[in-house]
Amino acid sequence: MDWGMKNRMSKIIRPQDGRTVMLAVDHGYFLGPTERLENPSRTIKPLLPYADSLMLTRGVLRTSVNPSTDVPIVLRVSGGSSIVGEDLSKESITTSVEDAMKLNASCLALSIFVGSKYEHQTLTNLAKLVDEGERFGIPILAVTAVGKEMARDHRYLALACRIAAELGAHLIKTYYCENFQKVVEGCPVPVIIAGGKKLPNELDALQLAYDAVDNGAMGVDMGRNIWQSDYPVAMIKAVRAIIHENSNVKEANDIFIKEKELEQQKVIKTA
Repeated sequence: MDWGMKNRMSKIIRPQDGRTVMLAVDHGYFLGPTERLENPSRTIKPLLPYADSLMLTRGVLRTSVNPSTDVPIVLRVSGGSSIVGEDLSKESITTSVEDAMKLNASCLALSIFVGSKYEHQTLTNLAKLVDEGERFGIPILAVTAVGKEMARDHRYLALACRIAAELGAHLIKTYYCENFQKVVEGCPVPVIIAGGKKLPNELDALQLAYDAVDNGAMGVDMGRNIWQSDYPVAMIKAVRAIIHENSNVKEANDIFIKEKELEQQKVIKTA
């Protein structure tokens, strides 16, 4: 791994503790104007100071993030299908590495769909992107996406993660599951946990983050469980406490409650 690659990796996963809080706001590339992400700029701005990196598409980066930001960019470069289309797994590479470099991306993200109709296409997409990333010293994050019919058990996720690593991915984003430590043990590159759909309450999301790092994950790439919260800043601060300060779930929830109260007070003062 050359200097440029190591430098970019150190921006995604903090060298101080080997962990990361990645903020996912790339949902619109297949979901459109997702609830509470209808206006990306409004959603992203208050959360940026607390994110180690930001995962998004080039369109949202160009239109909704101030170029003066120093938050590292994880650029979503795969797509080509939508929630109303024939098959979500039919993805191609949609952004060139050259354009990613112009946007100063620190990492490129691409989904693979192991076991789907378009498995071969998405896996060869990954291999090609790794080749291009290696040419320019840009690490590749493989996202082990799953279809509606696919199980999220440790056997499937371990298979998907290992295949992505074998094809050269430098980081893996996957789902948390029972026996998750077996997924990590079988994957020779860092694993980050997807936050997934909005959980019933913030405590559930904090438990997810805690369990993930307790069982070997390098951190989280969380989106909806942060910005679909009624108190997103309080939520990302609580998640950071688990990831970077080794807080337990109760301690993190206490932080959430305290920060929530501060946000409520600000609303009252400005009303």
